[in-house]
Amino acid sequence: MIDYEAMVAENLDGLREEGRYRVFADIVRDRGNFPRAVYHDGEGKRQDIVVWCSNDYLGMGQNVNVLDAMHRALERAGAGSGGTRNISGTTHFHVQLERELADLHAKESALLFTSGYVSNDATLSTLSKLFPGLVYLSDELNHASMISGIKNAQASKLVFKHNDVADLRAKLKELPADQPKVVAFESVYSMDGDIAPIADIVAVAKEHHALTYIDEVHAVGMYGARGGGVTERDHIANEIDIIEGTLGKAIGVMGGYITASRHMVDAIRSFASGFIFTTSLPPVLAAGALASVRHLKAHGELRDRHQERAATLKARLKKVGLPVMDNPSHIVPVFVGDPVRCKALSDKLLRKHGIYVQPINYPTVPRGTERLRFTPTPLHDDALMDGLVDALISVWEEVGLRRAA
Repeated sequence: MIDYEAMVAENLDGLREEGRYRVFADIVRDRGNFPRAVYHDGEGKRQDIVVWCSNDYLGMGQNVNVLDAMHRALERAGAGSGGTRNISGTTHFHVQLERELADLHAKESALLFTSGYVSNDATLSTLSKLFPGLVYLSDELNHASMISGIKNAQASKLVFKHNDVADLRAKLKELPADQPKVVAFESVYSMDGDIAPIADIVAVAKEHHALTYIDEVHAVGMYGARGGGVTERDHIANEIDIIEGTLGKAIGVMGGYITASRHMVDAIRSFASGFIFTTSLPPVLAAGALASVRHLKAHGELRDRHQERAATLKARLKKVGLPVMDNPSHIVPVFVGDPVRCKALSDKLLRKHGIYVQPINYPTVPRGTERLRFTPTPLHDDALMDGLVDALISVWEEVGLRRAA
């Protein structure tokens, strides 16, 4: 007989030995007191903590306007949507949100999905149905959801070096001029925090008659005059064919979406299995996201504060000799380079100092580049930063790592 349980256990033991076994932190966020939360250790003990790794980058999941909108929607429409978008699951909240998102990115239309992962997977896998013979040109550091969508398209794929416009151009030149092509890339890459040379990529794509598809999930709400992302900040959104985003990060709720021309969105709506055959977002989530997008369009001071907080934390960590990985975005990665020590740092910060930051190990990042990834928000004040820096200095030495200073 085959001992399936033993085989599964062996795989899990391998993860533990490598220091890559993932432990979920059981927390309850303290409404109105973000970024504070309560940690449950699984043994009946609770601990007050400060969250330093949330993708709720601006704290909008705690915003009073968002919460009020969700309460009103719950009272008016109830819990779930009741079905797929085609069968009773399109509510007025969904329609309003799609209009608001299309406006955010200066596009004709938008389409909601249940997550950013699904929006990437469903859309990219569908493009090959619309354009026979399509070739995907994908940045080598694209998110797993984009890789999955391209794989599921069962079409040809070329991978170009990360943010390397020359390599992209060389690969496009190899393809026939009349062959359909799509260049898929991200704006902000969330683990290193670097930003793509969007204008240059778009220019090269246009030279070779390729569509452009950009993932803005780590930039929506945080860049641009109204929060339209790096593409809005750089005044190039109108040059990009499909802009994809999420409602689960800076928007503070849940869901994903694409924005594009009316015909492109209609085609994805009509052919994407990941959209057609799944229950739509609950109205309460759509209402919350709608309120959040509207709020962020009018409150650029949140974006200004957010950028200042990220820059301040980077400067403070560098000052004490901690290996911050330089980048131009709001992401603050601190290089560790060892999975076991990375996990030990995270555990010590949580248990001894009430600081929660998740260790980032393979396969999220390449082996040997393990790190702690901090995401300061506008609500992480100087006192919290002081506590974080002091705690990091202490645990850094405890696990046998050296600082530059």
